[in-house]
Amino acid sequence: MPTEAAAALPVLDDLRPRTVTDQIYDALYERVINLSLPPGAKLSEAEVAAQMGVSRQPVRDAFYRLSQLGFILIRPQRATVVTLISEEAIRQAFFIRLALEIACIREAVHKLTPGHHDALAGLIARQQAAIEADDRGGFHALDDQFHHDICAYSGLEFVWTLVKDNKGHMDRARWLSLSYNARNAMEEHKVILSALRERDEDKAVAAIGLHLSRINETLERLRAEQPDMLGH
Repeated sequence: MPTEAAAALPVLDDLRPRTVTDQIYDALYERVINLSLPPGAKLSEAEVAAQMGVSRQPVRDAFYRLSQLGFILIRPQRATVVTLISEEAIRQAFFIRLALEIACIREAVHKLTPGHHDALAGLIARQQAAIEADDRGGFHALDDQFHHDICAYSGLEFVWTLVKDNKGHMDRARWLSLSYNARNAMEEHKVILSALRERDEDKAVAAIGLHLSRINETLERLRAEQPDMLGH
């Protein structure tokens, strides 16, 4: 028998709409990741509230969430600014993502069906079209979908949720590299898919490891070419 308190609790609606704060957070998060709001950009609660037609409180709450993730620095009585791209945060995100996706790819080798393989091949074809159209945003989304779908097809979609929650700092660096690195990423996706089709676990693990480790080369290039974007 449920307790009296438990019996009185409502059933939550998993499809409930996002709050105003959620929507503001998502909009700002996307702009920080794709560098529409680059490191050093100033943010104003009042201006964001006015542009989005909302009160300042949900903007303040969204700012707080972004600051907790290390994407903005809130300075009382001074301008709030977008932080530099943190090398330390990228290394931490890479460690988490590598461990999770290697574990997932080991499962995917044995669980994915030929239909799943064909769907992933379709995604790669769409990635190539995005590259040819110089659609960096489209490629970035399709890149994420490739990794998401491997997790989902393996029955491990929660793994992608964990990856997504931790990869934001990597994504800022990745976005800067898309102009020269998107095609490399796509070719590496082909190698990953080939290993999945062959059900070769060692090859798949090596392929995903090499693919994700490319972030280290990206960091080296950023240090040389855009050091003003990076912080420790």
